[in-house]
Amino acid sequence: MELIKDGIRYDGRKVDELRPMEAKVGVLKNADGSAMFKLGNTVAVAGVYGPRKVYPKHQEEAERAILRTKYNMAPFATSERNRPGTNRRSTEISMVTRNAILPLLFLDDFPKTAIDVHIEILRADASTRCVGINAAVLALADAGVPMRGFVASCSAGIVEGKVVLDIAGKEDTEGELDLPVAYYPEKDEVTLLQMDGITNNAEAKEIIKLAVKGAKDMIEVQKNALREKYKLEGAE
Repeated sequence: MELIKDGIRYDGRKVDELRPMEAKVGVLKNADGSAMFKLGNTVAVAGVYGPRKVYPKHQEEAERAILRTKYNMAPFATSERNRPGTNRRSTEISMVTRNAILPLLFLDDFPKTAIDVHIEILRADASTRCVGINAAVLALADAGVPMRGFVASCSAGIVEGKVVLDIAGKEDTEGELDLPVAYYPEKDEVTLLQMDGITNNAEAKEIIKLAVKGAKDMIEVQKNALREKYKLEGAE
């Protein structure tokens, strides 16, 4: 099966085209803040709890809040049932998610507390860590946690020798390279950069540039989701 033919990918997209996106905030009743982010067939829901007391207490920090992130893929998220519970992959993605979001938050405003971010992947079709980060940032904003701006995450990579935006489906398993990026526009910083594959410096720069372009588009989707919530609340 050809993944790219005459400049068009197997799912009908151009090489620099994102999948359709959808975002919504306030999707969980019992969380302090929550959000859903959908990118193509990949769907993540995030819930934020806190700032709240730290348990166990010895983990608290005297001068700032601690940020705890937990990424989990639902057993039904893929066509083959996943084993429930924590594994090495979920632990690693939880850590990089925390590091991607950390620069945004005014943690010094909430000493001796914890902010917990739980991310659940409901459906997986590649780029799950990216979609999880996008949902988590929206959920933090929905919870009213003070933030310096937005971070959004997007992947790019190489498929059949061509640089493409937003790796999905068979491109994830059969492509040559996948590179997820998280971008923080207020400081023009990349807060997540991981690469699965081999390339040269020039090509890597092109891939990162394309991923950052996608992340900027995703930030607009995040902002529109928040605007929509307050627009609806204002109408009630």
